[in-house]
Amino acid sequence: MGTRMNARVDHDLVIVGSGFSGIGMAIAAKNRRRDFVVLEKADEIGGTWRDNRYPGCECDVPSHLYSFSFELNPYWSKAYATADEIQDYLLYCVEKFDLRQHMRFGSVVERMTYDEGLAAWHLTVTTGNGETHQLVAGAVALGVGALHEPVIPEIPGIESFRGELLHTAAWDPGTTVVGKRVGVIGTGCSGVQVIPPLAEDAHSLTVFQRTPTWVLPKVDPAYPDWLIDQYEKRPWLMKAHRAKLRAAGEVRVGGFTKQPAALKAASKAALAHLRSSIKDPKLRAKLTPDYTMGCKRVTMSNTYYPALASDHVTVETSPIQDADVTSLATEDGTTHELDVLVFATGFDVTGSYRHLNITGLGGRTLDTDWAEDIQTYYGVTAPGYPNLFFLLGPNTVLGHTSVVLMIEAQIGLISRLLDERDERGATAVQVRPQVVPAHMQRLDERSASSVWQAGGCSSWYLDDEGRNRVLWPGGVGEYERKLARPELVDYEFTGSAS
Repeated sequence: MGTRMNARVDHDLVIVGSGFSGIGMAIAAKNRRRDFVVLEKADEIGGTWRDNRYPGCECDVPSHLYSFSFELNPYWSKAYATADEIQDYLLYCVEKFDLRQHMRFGSVVERMTYDEGLAAWHLTVTTGNGETHQLVAGAVALGVGALHEPVIPEIPGIESFRGELLHTAAWDPGTTVVGKRVGVIGTGCSGVQVIPPLAEDAHSLTVFQRTPTWVLPKVDPAYPDWLIDQYEKRPWLMKAHRAKLRAAGEVRVGGFTKQPAALKAASKAALAHLRSSIKDPKLRAKLTPDYTMGCKRVTMSNTYYPALASDHVTVETSPIQDADVTSLATEDGTTHELDVLVFATGFDVTGSYRHLNITGLGGRTLDTDWAEDIQTYYGVTAPGYPNLFFLLGPNTVLGHTSVVLMIEAQIGLISRLLDERDERGATAVQVRPQVVPAHMQRLDERSASSVWQAGGCSSWYLDDEGRNRVLWPGGVGEYERKLARPELVDYEFTGSAS
C-alpha cells in the first residue's frame, strides 16, 4: 500500500505502545508497506506482560487463544500461560517480523496536537536522556492499553510508611518477603494470583479485603511433549483446539449480557470450591460474595483459598482507616504491623489516554471530552479526532474470552480506513459525529441488563455514573463482523493529498 507523501510528515503512521496491540498494528503496517514507527516508553516491548512481573502472574485466558491468529504457538507449556511465556511469545513475534528496527524505546509521548491544515498529528516526545523532540505523523494508533496505569488507594498517612510499598503492576523482581510481615490490599485477579506465593514465604500475611471475589477451580494441565510435537507438525490440530476454546468462551457471553441466571452452574461450582477449601465457617462467610457472579471479573485458582486458610494468614474486612510509620490501622481499632505493603488494586482504565494530553479539532481535548462522557465508535475512533485510532479502547475489553481477537478486528478496521483514505486521495478520516450518540445509546441499553450493571457490585468496568465504558456487551463474532464490513458512510474522508 502506498504511503501518503508529504515533506512535512515524518511518518505516515506512529504507533504508541508495544504490547499485543502495538505489535499487531506494526505487523499490519509492515505488510502494507507503510512508513511507520513504534514509540515505547519503556526499554523493552511487552506492555502488560512486561510490567506485571509479580509472583504467580498468569493469564486467565487459555494460552492457545491468547495469541495472534496468524502466528499460533505450539509450544505453550500449559493451558494458562505465565507472564514470562507470553512475554517470550511477543519477543519472538518482534524478531520474526523484524520490527525492532521500527521501535523507539524510552520514548514518552507528552503531548499530541492535531494540525488541521496539515491533516497530521504533532507529537511531543521525551526520550530517556531527557531530550524532547517533535514528531509529525499522518496518523496515530494508540496501543497504550487499559491495564498499565496503576491505581494507588488514598490512605491517610501512607506517605509516612517506612516499609516497602509495592504495586503488582510495578513489581521489583528482586523483592523477597521471606520472614516478613506482609499486607496485601485487593482481592481481584492480581490479588488472587499474588497472595498464594506471598503466603508461602511471609512470616505473616494480612489480606485487606473490601469485597470477596468469585473463585472457580482452575483446570490448568501441563501440555505433554507428545501433544506439543503434534501441534508443531500438524498446525490444523492446534487451530481446531483454538476454535474449540473460542466457541466455549462465546457460549458464556449470554450469561454476562442477557441472562445472568445462566451463570448459576458456575456459581454453584465456585461455592462448592469455597466449601471444600475453607472449613472455618467464619472465614467462609467473609469469603462468600453477595453479588451475582460476573459482576466483577471472575477469577480462577486452586491455591488462593488454601493460602487464606493458613494459620499465619488473616483476612481483614474492616475498612482501612490510616497508616503510620510501621502499620495500617483499620476502623475496628486493630493495628496491623507490616514490613511490606502490596497494592493489588488494579488500574486506571482511562489514565493511559489522559497522560497523552491529546488536542483535536478546534482545540478540544480528549481528557475534557472523556471526563464528561466517553464517546467512541466501536472503541476505535472518536469524533473530533481525525487520523487517530484506539486499539483496545473503550467498550472493547472482554470478560469471557481473549481480547487479542478484538485487537485483530480493530487492526483490520484501522488498516481499511487508512487504505480507503489514501485511495480516495484524502488526507484525513474520522467517524461522523452524528453516528456516535446512537451507537453509545445502543451500548448503554445492552449493558443495562448485563450482570456488570445489574449484578449488585461496583467494579472498574463502570464509570462514576455507573455506566459500562470498558466492556463490549456482546460476542466477539458480532464485533468482528461489524468491523470487517464497516459502513464507510459512517466516516468522513476530507482534504486532498494533491
